[in-house]
Amino acid sequence: MRETILTDILPMTTEYLEACTELYINVFRSEPWNEDWAYDAGYQRLSDIIHTPNFLGFTVQDNGEIVGFIAGYSKVSFQGLTFYLAEFCVNNKIQGKGYGSRLLSFLEQELQKRKIHSLFLITEKNGVAHKFYGRKGYSVNEDRIIMRKTF
Repeated sequence: MRETILTDILPMTTEYLEACTELYINVFRSEPWNEDWAYDAGYQRLSDIIHTPNFLGFTVQDNGEIVGFIAGYSKVSFQGLTFYLAEFCVNNKIQGKGYGSRLLSFLEQELQKRKIHSLFLITEKNGVAHKFYGRKGYSVNEDRIIMRKTF
């Protein structure tokens, strides 16, 4: 039997930017990502996302402490509105306990209420997140690829 999670899901605002930045850099500095995030770079990244037109994001809080967040923005396409998930993270110490599932489900419900018809995201191939999204019904879009050029 799974433990009941008693948390609050609240809109992600600039009020939470510092706490979200701390969480973000701590999560992505650790396994499996091992990314060397500086605080200022993480803060700027999240600030940019929050200030993107049509931003939508939520925090999950446990006893007033932010333990996860999900954020992105919507854009118009020929099919209507599409949401682009920019960032999603949950404190490493509680991953696998349902916080991320609850947060993603909440976002999906909000998108449906707002008549947003699809959600796109980029994640590492064959990683933990890839498996997580697969279990939630997400699939690889065979019509699109990600291309990159490094300078």
